[in-house]
Amino acid sequence: MLAAFALLAAARIVTLDEAVQSARDRQPQLRQARAATAAAQARAGEAFASLLPQLNATASYLRTTANEIQQPGSPSVGGRSSGSFQTYNSFSDTVSASQLLFDFGAQPNRWRAARALADAQAANERATALAVDFNVRSAYFDAWANRALVQVARENLDNQIRHLQQTEGFVQAGTRAEIDLVQARTDTANARVQLITAENAYQASKLTLNAAMGVLGPTDYDIADAKIPPVLGEDASLQALLEEANRARPEVATLEDQVRADQLTVRSIEAQYGPSLSAVLGFRQGGTAIDRMGWNASAGLSLTWNLFQGGLTRAQVNEAQANVMATVAQLDLLRQQIWSDVDGARLAVRAGIESQSATREALLNARERLRLAEERYQVGVGSAIELGDAQVAVTQAAAQAVQADQQLAKARAQLLRALGRP
Repeated sequence: MLAAFALLAAARIVTLDEAVQSARDRQPQLRQARAATAAAQARAGEAFASLLPQLNATASYLRTTANEIQQPGSPSVGGRSSGSFQTYNSFSDTVSASQLLFDFGAQPNRWRAARALADAQAANERATALAVDFNVRSAYFDAWANRALVQVARENLDNQIRHLQQTEGFVQAGTRAEIDLVQARTDTANARVQLITAENAYQASKLTLNAAMGVLGPTDYDIADAKIPPVLGEDASLQALLEEANRARPEVATLEDQVRADQLTVRSIEAQYGPSLSAVLGFRQGGTAIDRMGWNASAGLSLTWNLFQGGLTRAQVNEAQANVMATVAQLDLLRQQIWSDVDGARLAVRAGIESQSATREALLNARERLRLAEERYQVGVGSAIELGDAQVAVTQAAAQAVQADQQLAKARAQLLRALGRP
């Protein structure tokens, strides 16, 4: 894993597509989901095995005494009439075969239920993949925003340093009071603190991104510029988006398969009220020497019927029916959650688009204000307070623009997740 990440970050630039692909290849949550799907499919195979012919073979060797044992109601077996510890060889082997013929659907429905559970787990694996995609995208855009805020903080520091140098010249020339120089030094120191804080937040966000990508490795790489393009249909009606989400969300398929499995389990248990019929075939041989063994063969039908088990079957049916009702309720709750997810993401995208436009306009105006304030300060008309306010306004507007881009990108990622799209 370390070697794979070293290759991923070899260029010291990690793109969004690379981050998502890394998560799909290495995220432990996905590996766990794949293993769970394989286990569920194996359980379906286990359930199907009982529908196939069963063949068993046993062989035994005993060194046994041959004393006669008399028991009322049982025929006596020829042997030594008195107790003796003399022993004899006893060889035996048995081959038996059986085939379930009919059990009112108990075992077939048990197999169908296991197969439905395997389908449910496969859908759950797809849901995990969508969640992993969203988590890595969200972590990526957090890191991207923090990287952009580092650049904002660095530009602010550079601007404060230029202003400090200008103020030093003005103070030396006697055109500005010394208090302006103290204020400029304070603003520069604060700008350095903001840059350190931003750089630390960027490094911390890359640790979160590493975890989302499923890798263990350093954070000595950078985030590439990336934006999620408009989601197809993001401006469609809520009803159209809900219809797509209910069709595509794998969580819905998971619970629908779970309901089907629970219903088949009910039918399987109810079938146990009736008997089961099997065909049996057997061959047995035995004797005191391998070359002198007698044998018998048998074939027939076996009927098994559990007539009374203290109400066990009835209780199992009640439990299975309650499981059906619980899963149906869970499915209804999921549909409500899907409505909330889709509508919330759709509104967030709409707000993000509007916020992005507004913050860009605010940043443009703040930069123009700073330009005018610098000109006024240089000619001695403007004050240090006016210039400082303009610098703060630019920094805040730039940070808001970054956050607006981040929120829009994350809103579109959330909409993709809500619609069940990879």
